[in-house]
Amino acid sequence: MRVRVATTALGITAALLAVPACSTDTTGTKPETAPSVRTGNPADTVQKAAVLSSAMLETRLLDENDLGSGYLREPERPTQHDDITGIGCPALSELGGDAATGTLTFPRKAKATFTYGGSSSEISEELYSDSPNKLSDGIDRIFDAMTGCPTYQVVAGGTTIDMASQKLPTPHGLGDERWSQLLTFSTGGRSTVVKQTAIRDGSLLLVVSGSPALVDRHLVKALAKATAAS
Repeated sequence: MRVRVATTALGITAALLAVPACSTDTTGTKPETAPSVRTGNPADTVQKAAVLSSAMLETRLLDENDLGSGYLREPERPTQHDDITGIGCPALSELGGDAATGTLTFPRKAKATFTYGGSSSEISEELYSDSPNKLSDGIDRIFDAMTGCPTYQVVAGGTTIDMASQKLPTPHGLGDERWSQLLTFSTGGRSTVVKQTAIRDGSLLLVVSGSPALVDRHLVKALAKATAAS
């Protein structure tokens, strides 16, 4: 069986369409809070507090020119409506609904997913904008629940996926809060490793997921573009 793991922003739901063979790249934790690297300029504070529209977020996503050669943007995938159930992780079950699969529901959002080098390596970027408290609370609850269960299962569309989660150190000096985790999806004798790092900077939340090496390579660039002044 070939299973595609959706590496959308916490949308690590194992949305179940086909990923070739296993990924062996290895490159949450409770959020780390860092002092802002920006100055105390009032204009900077206003900019960080402004809530951005989905259209504005779309312009701040990385594109093929930012990533370099070998990257191909994937068409947006249709929303999956399969019933999804988490087993063996009470903290996730208590969140209920889509939250059990790590899905964020902020209305202002933008997303892009790229494959690299014609292989199964993939990187996904999602941007969200809302009040800092809402962003922080929403992602913290999900990361805390997911990383609080070292192993569990997700059943979606009749397919059972074994999950393993591991907290990772977060990158220092980026944004106001940071989360990071390593997830392993296993089914049908195949496994896929996904790194996921989230950074909140003011009223903007960046989530980069995918092949660990690609996440490490492009995280800083993604944050710089996402937080650049209009």
